[in-house]
Amino acid sequence: MWFDREKGIGNPFQYYTQGAAVSEVQVDRFTGQVEFLSSDIVMDMGEPLNGQIDKGQIAGAFIQGLGWCTIEELVYNDKGFLLSNTTSTYKIPGIKEFPPHFNIELFPNPRNSSGLKNSKGPGEPPLVLGISVWTAIKNAVAHLSPEGARKLKLPATGEEIVRTLFGKI
Repeated sequence: MWFDREKGIGNPFQYYTQGAAVSEVQVDRFTGQVEFLSSDIVMDMGEPLNGQIDKGQIAGAFIQGLGWCTIEELVYNDKGFLLSNTTSTYKIPGIKEFPPHFNIELFPNPRNSSGLKNSKGPGEPPLVLGISVWTAIKNAVAHLSPEGARKLKLPATGEEIVRTLFGKI
């Protein structure tokens, strides 16, 4: 592993892992409440040492990303003081956010010669796959308000969804 920052050449990581996710949601147009219906993930893990452990790591990172994109909102007052600093004011994903239809497939890739026995570790990359849930929400909002969908911010909380559909709340 080496990387020349000045020349922009080299291999700064032991391996690259990548994946893709597709998610389906249902949005209540009056309350902004989101129902997480399904998520399908495919992830390149090389030749997994233990596929079940990898799938568990991928699921955990994805649900963390889902929370980051939909419910985990940092709220500050006008003086910059964090108001969402306790478990009663900061929501993290729970069992309700876990889609009832949830599939994870490992993409077979035996050509990872840099990992132990051609394996790759999932690490943090599956977290960013949570953006598939945000884009599903954005697509649902676009059916009602194309202009509102262009303004949808992260996280897409119920309040944010209603705000994009009806203006300031």
